Amino acid sequence: MNSQDNFMKEAFNMAISASILGEVPVGAVIVKGNKVLASSHNLCISSCDPTAHAEMLVIRRAAQLTSEYRLTDCDLYVTLEPCPMCAQAISFARIRRLYFGASDIKGGAVENGARIYNHPSCFHVPEVFGGIMEEECSGLLKTFFQSKRL
Repeated sequence: MNSQDNFMKEAFNMAISASILGEVPVGAVIVKGNKVLASSHNLCISSCDPTAHAEMLVIRRAAQLTSEYRLTDCDLYVTLEPCPMCAQAISFARIRRLYFGASDIKGGAVENGARIYNHPSCFHVPEVFGGIMEEECSGLLKTFFQSKRL
């Protein structure tokens, strides 16, 4: 297992934690120097905060820990393709690389939907690598939403 898989596995474990709490199971980690700097999962429901996506929370935490608002030497691993809000935050934070698991046909904004990084107004574009642990990440989301429909 390579380091990409290890870091995505950590994000996946965070997504499982979110699911246990009844949150949409999305997890994220920020890595700097081959070490996890920050990790989180969605907390929108429990915090009554529509911006408490896993990506937003780890970006905030990493910025606090480094005392830097630009995270140019950091990579972000997230189990689901980021939405428009998170894709922009990743750009604003100057994240070096984005790794994501499952594609999000409806709400994604990297390879689907708004495709934030394709717009000329997008100042910083991270390197993007999708489909890491895609089956596991999408399976967790499908199982979660199926359980909500019973």
